[in-house]
Amino acid sequence: MSKPAEKRHIALRNKKSEKPMSAPTSAKVKSPPADLRNARILVTNDDGIHAPGLKVLEKIARSLSNDVWVVTPESEHSGASHALTLRRPLQIHKLGPKRFATSGTPTDCVLLAVNHLVTGERPDLVLSGVNRGANLGEDVLYSGTVAAAMEASMLGIPAIAMSQVRMGETLHWKTAEKFGADIVRKLVALEWPDDLLMNVNFPPIPPEQVTGIAVGAQGRRKSEVQVVKSKDPFARDVLWVGDFTNDDPEDPHSDLAVIARGGIAITPLHFDLTQGAMLKRMAGLFPGARAASQSRPATKPRRRKKGKSA
Repeated sequence: MSKPAEKRHIALRNKKSEKPMSAPTSAKVKSPPADLRNARILVTNDDGIHAPGLKVLEKIARSLSNDVWVVTPESEHSGASHALTLRRPLQIHKLGPKRFATSGTPTDCVLLAVNHLVTGERPDLVLSGVNRGANLGEDVLYSGTVAAAMEASMLGIPAIAMSQVRMGETLHWKTAEKFGADIVRKLVALEWPDDLLMNVNFPPIPPEQVTGIAVGAQGRRKSEVQVVKSKDPFARDVLWVGDFTNDDPEDPHSDLAVIARGGIAITPLHFDLTQGAMLKRMAGLFPGARAASQSRPATKPRRRKKGKSA
């Protein structure tokens, strides 16, 4: 599916500064928001409109701004990743002022919200979650929560995905509720490239037991996703795709390791999956590899514009 070629620079400080950009040689950096109270926040998720985590995220968003819009799937879409609905029309259910549920995926919800449902100005910030369970390590490739934030980032809107790690069926929603708003304030005060989103995971412990907030790289587990053989009510063989058997991290500096230590894990993610080191190794083997490796965008943020942050 083709995407618009133009890039948009979203600045919460001054919406009039938004203008089409030619293809840059380095990543464009967003200006920090002057005041989140004047920001338009879009809230979405992958657990559906009735999810308890959505209530937590709405509470976080409304503590930051008075202009909060909610657009979510009408039912759970866990594991939907970045799926789009292309072969059937989407139904929209207006549930109240600035509140909608759709028959689509989390990615659909962001597209519909930005291009149709949110009237007037585009959202300044997208918050996705709070997911019922972790989005750590390999999870981010399957996650509808992360995909919704990624779609927002692709549309030029700063986005943060939030997930509450669970222990069995126990979820400490109060942990996300207590720390969520302050983390958002700190993150939006930073500069980051426009191909980036923030992924936040809260540990499966009460708020008073949290050991701190730390940045961790996207990790890898030592285990694999389990596939469980079972029987349906008619005695037919079926297979269930389950979860990872454990969350033991390979890297002590990863998001998984931060959670294992009882901390809140924050990971900057981006949607460019090109392996830069391999591009260089392929130079001379196939045409274009050298030029592609030399055209990689810079990752260092440019100097932030003057002004107060949130």
